[in-house]
Amino acid sequence: MSMTSVPGTVEGDGVRLRPYRVGDVPDVAAACADPLTQRFISGMPSPYTEADARWWVTEGAPAARAAGGASYAIADPATDRLLGGAGLGNLVPVRGQAELGYWVAPWARGRGVATAATRALAAAAFAHGTARLELLTHPENTASQRVALAAGFRHEGVRRAANLARGGGRQDLVCWVRLVDDPPGPVPRLLPDLPGGRLTDGVVTVRPVGPDDAEALFALHSLPEVVANRVPPRAPTPADVERRCRLAGTRWLAGEAADLAIVDAHTGELAGGCMLYHDEQATGQAMIGFSLLPAGRGRGLATRAVRLVTG
Repeated sequence: MSMTSVPGTVEGDGVRLRPYRVGDVPDVAAACADPLTQRFISGMPSPYTEADARWWVTEGAPAARAAGGASYAIADPATDRLLGGAGLGNLVPVRGQAELGYWVAPWARGRGVATAATRALAAAAFAHGTARLELLTHPENTASQRVALAAGFRHEGVRRAANLARGGGRQDLVCWVRLVDDPPGPVPRLLPDLPGGRLTDGVVTVRPVGPDDAEALFALHSLPEVVANRVPPRAPTPADVERRCRLAGTRWLAGEAADLAIVDAHTGELAGGCMLYHDEQATGQAMIGFSLLPAGRGRGLATRAVRLVTG
């Protein structure tokens, strides 16, 4: 299998995938030096300079295609300005498999550029013999995971320690897969987003857990009476809770669990936590659990939260 037969230019919905040009160098440099790009694509040089961008445009991208893959600039079809980059690589010919990747410049984010480019490139790859496409995301890159779902890629699992982390060590990658006969998306979700990002009855609010909740949730799950009802009954470490909060968005998008903070609607203070866990996805079965800090107990907050979550 080779991607050399994939067209030199691929048209998408509001995007054009074309070869990089020397005129793209300043935009490539600016986009790839962006902190968000640097955070989630650890293989890029840091700091990223115009010299790095020039090498990529004149040597790196052409070499990727010569090696059997494909590398495109994502451009605005009206102005031809660079919006990002996309490519196919890590081919496994015996499996008819390739990996699809992309990045989007800061000035083009929030416009559906990544989704349009991913759909267009996936269609081109499938039309030229690919049977299976993988899309690998940083565990905390929920924006990219939403692109995967929107473009028809289903959550398949976690590649443990599959990537070199910036600064040393290794990190997991979340694997999303689309097959040649899969629909182009969006993939139906077991756990949809909350309307407006939260649910409330005016007394209690439930919202997704985030990194800023780690300290309060560690205090909650360190209480002896809460530990006694955990499965297993073991207190978490601060690192355990911090990791849980960082990865809550990924687990939600994967359909595994909706990890929620229970918040006093009047004060805005976190009163506890609630989790809806899809332990039997095939049968549509889930379980719900909750716990409250002492200040939130005896006020009916848990009952209200469960009613909001279960509808």
